[in-house]
Amino acid sequence: MPEATTPKRQDRLRQWAARRHALPPSAIRVRLAAGDASFRRYFRLQLPDGTTRILMDAPPDREDSRPFVAIAEKWRSVGLPVPALHGVDLAEGFIELDDLGDTPLQACFQGDDNPDTLAWHERALELIHALQNHAPVEELAAYDAALLGRELDLFPDWCLGEWLGMAPPPGWEALRDSLIAEALDQPVVAVHRDFDAMNLMVCGDALHLIDFQDAVAGPLSYDLISLLCGRYCRFPPARFASWVETFRVRAIADGRLLADVDPATFHRQAQAMAAQRSLKVLGIFCRLTLRDAREGYLERLPHFLGHLEDSLADLPDHANMRTWLADTFRPALAARLEAGI
Repeated sequence: MPEATTPKRQDRLRQWAARRHALPPSAIRVRLAAGDASFRRYFRLQLPDGTTRILMDAPPDREDSRPFVAIAEKWRSVGLPVPALHGVDLAEGFIELDDLGDTPLQACFQGDDNPDTLAWHERALELIHALQNHAPVEELAAYDAALLGRELDLFPDWCLGEWLGMAPPPGWEALRDSLIAEALDQPVVAVHRDFDAMNLMVCGDALHLIDFQDAVAGPLSYDLISLLCGRYCRFPPARFASWVETFRVRAIADGRLLADVDPATFHRQAQAMAAQRSLKVLGIFCRLTLRDAREGYLERLPHFLGHLEDSLADLPDHANMRTWLADTFRPALAARLEAGI
């Protein structure tokens, strides 16, 4: 089991929290609140007066918490809704932060076409605008060609090679180069890098950002795609296109995008970004399953394959890839999932 879940480490976390609040360990309650795809674990701390906080346990030999702390402090200073940090011990890998409750955004969804689902997506889009308008990019790592390429390579390495035992499709290198070029041709903004509903907490009437430690300076459309092509919804092409166009108009009005970027160009860039992210996720989910022994990821692969097919439908230069997905990859994926391997 990950170190963060062992009784010994939990006891160290409890003692650390008790010392911070000048209390004996017996006076506080600590219980598991959540885990994630990394080695981080989150615990809810309850103090004698009823106050609750979240304790992040990120073993320093497994997770570097410095980016999380730096980004949290910087983003909060410019008014972005991120949890306040009340205590930080980087040597131990312990952080005490605001308790934002137990309602991630996906808990508010009631079907892709439900008015409440659509309204919540509108609010999340507003948060992307706020993030891009206010978060500085100077100290963020660059979402450069090397990083984009490493992410894309997760698909042939882990999904095709390790899980399905397949070779990359014909034209893979051309597709890879094209998707990287489309991403790098966009304005650079602060990118959360996993702006999915699970990383947006509903607290009161507001949305709050969490899990932002991997933020980078990168393409304007990336977080837009993370939201619209996430793991919980798959919207019809017309609705997707409408949101993308509304985003383009707003980005031009705010000065994040040049006015000469026409609707067709931005839509193509967004769909190329969607293809990049879907390929990345297909690879990551296989890696989480095979390398890290995580459960619950393989059954999500068909959903992201659907996202990938949607994006390629608007990228006619890559029609061969879409044909390969339909004729070769989708049958292989279905057979492997049915076999339960």
